Amino acid sequence: MLFTMGFTTRCCKKSSAAWPPAVRRLAHFFAQHFIPGLMTCLLLFIAVPGPAHAEGIEVRKASVTASEDGYLLEADIDIKLTPALDDALHKGVPLYFVLEFELIRARWYWRNEKVVALSQQQRLAYNTLTRQYRVGAGALYQNFSSLNEALATMSRVRRRQDIEPGALRKDTAYAAMLRLRFDPTQLPKPFQLHTGRDWNVSSDWYKWTVNP
Repeated sequence: MLFTMGFTTRCCKKSSAAWPPAVRRLAHFFAQHFIPGLMTCLLLFIAVPGPAHAEGIEVRKASVTASEDGYLLEADIDIKLTPALDDALHKGVPLYFVLEFELIRARWYWRNEKVVALSQQQRLAYNTLTRQYRVGAGALYQNFSSLNEALATMSRVRRRQDIEPGALRKDTAYAAMLRLRFDPTQLPKPFQLHTGRDWNVSSDWYKWTVNP
């Protein structure tokens, strides 16, 4: 109230005296009944924090750069397990994720050429006896003492692509697409019968242009 009255006095001190009595009474009514309410709503809007980042997967950034022995695919991905995935993991159920990457060259005279089509599976598991987390890809795996460390490793993609140096044309722009998704088909059969929205976790396709 003090703030409202001060505001009204500063803004209208010189001009309000010339207002007709009816106008002054109407302005006083609005100042007493409406402006405090508006200020309260504004303060509540500022004070209430926005919603936290929801569970799921989001690709933050990705790039393809040339190296001495080919091309390097790099990506940073934000991974937050849903309650259902977190519960299954800590009950000893391994979770499988699939990293998908495509590199396409547009052709006006024919169908687009898919230069690269990558599909790599990653496995996240928890050992209830040792209380360690394991991230594996193929025959390679690494153990971690915390889930955050395991997810941080999965979130950093650093992969050399099997493309011969010079295979990408210097004067051509390529469309790149990347996403990471959870694969519910790898779950044990009892879990597959009860999969819902919390199990269908996938990032959107992250798209960008590659200019060799």
